Amino acid sequence: MSFTSRISRSPHAFDPDMGADAIAHVPDLPPELTGLITGAAGCSPYLSGLIAKEGAWLRAALDDPEQAATDELARLPELALDQLKPQLRVAKRRIALLTGLADLAGVWSLEQVTGWLSRLADAAVDVSLKRLVGAEIERGKIPGLGAEDAENAGGLFALSMGKGGAFELNYSSDIDLIVLFDETRFDPDDYHDARAGFIRATRKMTGLMTDLTGDGYVFRTDLRLRPDANVTPVCLSMETAERYYESVGRTWERAAYIKARAAAGDIAAGNRFLDTLTPFVWRRHLDFAAIQDAHDMRLRIRDHKKLGGRLILEGHNMKLGRGGIREIEFFTQTRQLIAGGRDKTLRVRGTVDGLAALSQAGWVEPEVADTLTDHYRAHREVEHRLQMLRDAQTHTMPNSAEGFDRLAAFMGQSVADMRADLTDRLEQVHALTEDFFAPGHVAPSDDDFGQEVTARWLTYPALRSDRAVEIFNRLKPELLTRLKDAAKPEEALLQFDGFLKGLPAGVQLFSLFEANPQLTQLIVDIAATAPALAQYLSRNSGVFDAVIGGAFFAQWPGIDGLKSSLTDTLDHLDDYESCLDGTRRWAKEWHFRIGVHHLRGLITPEQAGAQYADLAQAVVAGLWPIVVTHFEAKHGAMPGNGAVVLGMGSMGSARLNASSDLDLIVIYDADGVDASEGRRPLATRAYYARLTQAMVTALQAPMAEGKLYEVDMRLRPSGRQGPVATSLKAFEDYQRHEAWTWEHLALTRARAVAGSQMLGDQVETIRQSVLAEKSGGDTILQDVADMREKIAAAKAPNGDFDAKIGRGRMQDIELLAQTACLRTGSNVRETEAQLAAGVASGWLNAADGAVLQDAIGLFWSLQAAARLLTGEALDLDRIGEGGLRLILRETGVETPNDLRAVIENTYQQADQVISRLLGGAANPT
Repeated sequence: MSFTSRISRSPHAFDPDMGADAIAHVPDLPPELTGLITGAAGCSPYLSGLIAKEGAWLRAALDDPEQAATDELARLPELALDQLKPQLRVAKRRIALLTGLADLAGVWSLEQVTGWLSRLADAAVDVSLKRLVGAEIERGKIPGLGAEDAENAGGLFALSMGKGGAFELNYSSDIDLIVLFDETRFDPDDYHDARAGFIRATRKMTGLMTDLTGDGYVFRTDLRLRPDANVTPVCLSMETAERYYESVGRTWERAAYIKARAAAGDIAAGNRFLDTLTPFVWRRHLDFAAIQDAHDMRLRIRDHKKLGGRLILEGHNMKLGRGGIREIEFFTQTRQLIAGGRDKTLRVRGTVDGLAALSQAGWVEPEVADTLTDHYRAHREVEHRLQMLRDAQTHTMPNSAEGFDRLAAFMGQSVADMRADLTDRLEQVHALTEDFFAPGHVAPSDDDFGQEVTARWLTYPALRSDRAVEIFNRLKPELLTRLKDAAKPEEALLQFDGFLKGLPAGVQLFSLFEANPQLTQLIVDIAATAPALAQYLSRNSGVFDAVIGGAFFAQWPGIDGLKSSLTDTLDHLDDYESCLDGTRRWAKEWHFRIGVHHLRGLITPEQAGAQYADLAQAVVAGLWPIVVTHFEAKHGAMPGNGAVVLGMGSMGSARLNASSDLDLIVIYDADGVDASEGRRPLATRAYYARLTQAMVTALQAPMAEGKLYEVDMRLRPSGRQGPVATSLKAFEDYQRHEAWTWEHLALTRARAVAGSQMLGDQVETIRQSVLAEKSGGDTILQDVADMREKIAAAKAPNGDFDAKIGRGRMQDIELLAQTACLRTGSNVRETEAQLAAGVASGWLNAADGAVLQDAIGLFWSLQAAARLLTGEALDLDRIGEGGLRLILRETGVETPNDLRAVIENTYQQADQVISRLLGGAANPT
């Protein structure tokens, strides 16, 4: 499509005579182009000069501007070294002229204008580096390289930073580059010679770009974004740069690398380097402390440039001043830094793309993103026109009436309209961004609530830095206000005090609270309700990331979704220990989510139990192949057909609570293979025993991120006396010929949770066959009755509110449910389903079944809530008002006395049913 057909606007000639003179250099233009040329040259001496020099080229270029720009860039890679200085300047003139006119006429969008300027910079730097490195190679100054290595600059590359990296170069922009080389291509003895050659090539490249000749210049080139620029040479090795960022890299450098792009030279090496910096730029935890760093940087820039104070358009800096371009860029990049470590969709370079990604991910309201995008584009157009006037790297509005008249004409507006539009846009940007960086001051409370407690807060580790104290002091008034609104304020304050005391550090978490006030209410709710969860949070505050960095309140993903999520997490970790710690971090976030959902009544106790079980299964299933691979690297592949991990007990019945351990056993099938084949081969039995021990260690070993689960393997064949891993044949023989009734009861809840699916299917076939075979056993009821008496004698209920231990309570009901399952040969595993199987078989009548179903529902609700609140015996006098409310809500009663009465009545009824069915006497009231 021709240039003329796309013209949507045009400047007014501020100096009509100058505009008329320009027409002479491009004669015979249609009227639409005549007006554009007259307006552009009549406002901009710089464009007038370009038209005079390139009028003949321009006339043809306007027929198809995109093709003209493409052709101009396409010729640059063919230039010889001695042609670079003049021909790069010709290319700069032509692209500058074409982009300037396309911008003024509305033919190209902002992104197209800045894109062509950025691609010109890439092409100019790329050909310069390759020719200059080639010259160094030809002179024998870079050892180990031949002429062919010049085509990738011998491992030298330039990272385009800032606007260039994002294809956002402004009209008269500097180009910010970091030039590095791949030291791995050279022998250590040749390193210093190669480095010297690359430094020479880099210096010559900056001269080619920057030197002002009769043909002008290409781009002013700035290399000061490189590591420690005051003391380092203009070109560094990749290793040197990596060490710098790992040890002393700062937040502003992380922000700079959001836009970084390998733009010239050895692009592959540049991309590898950027990949190594991913952990530096994109932090694993939500990085709200970056807000304060960005705010401090903004204040330093304002102070240095003297840009503070109210908005005055005369002399206003469109880039750095109030409501300017930098405010939008900082707003966008800071939010990308905060969450980009967790959400890869935020890792985009462009400002407009960044705002769109933030909006899509829910970090910025869509209307805010749209408004800032509109203002950003408008600000950039003003910036371009300021620079087009005289090809000056300026962002400063005019100080004179004449200057405003010229700029307004260039914008195609009246002065009054331009001033009103600019003022409105600048003030809107300031209003939308300022509160994000500098939250409003909160007036301190004037009462003495909690003074005795709060007086000691400054002695806690979380408040040991001035920065932490500064942020916390802004949070404190609102925090105390919310604590005072709790049902029992003093109690809630003490629980929060325990949380604060346990925090090892505070800046990140306090910054997160400040940026997300809803988290303040959440921690108050938790402190007022669940002290155990508050203590957990003080040791694992990183789980707060999940509340705001992901779909915390979305639908439960189920076991398949959890497995996929964990797999994605572990795929990006390199070594075994990282995978173990990564699993711990991942599991903590999901564990916390379940607890919060349960606490707030978003899920039922039954749903919480199922979700904790899903999580445990995902962890075991996700870690098993990691452990196996690590083990196989040393001892060889699993002999035979591999192994399967079975979940037993509550894990097998898929209902866990907040503090459950895992009952697991491992079954393997050696298939006649005697030993493994590896660097350190093991006999088959020893192999699977040690593999099982490795899996247990992976789950329960304390590491930097804590432990996952305690593991109990006592339900394996022969219990503590048996091997930790059992062969398939031994397992089947034992279950058929040696297992006691209690072991068959345990088998009713066994299920495969990890490992070989084929072997899991075989175990399930054996399980169902054994249960069917043993269902007619004459001694089942007597064995269970004897077992029940032994359990009762061994351990009494721990207080009136013990949901698990005691006759007629949860453990007793589960024992009967397993008995019903064994007697009927049913393959169901869940307690409620097993009781239903007993009713279906006629062993339990419907009334007895209803009594036991009601009882297990009550006791599970009580147990699930109690384990969320505390890991100790439930004492209603010690759990606080918030905890008591949770217990009463979950059990459906009004008062503690009501709860005591309901528990007593329920377990007595259940005890009577169980005792009658097992032929024993009910416990006396």
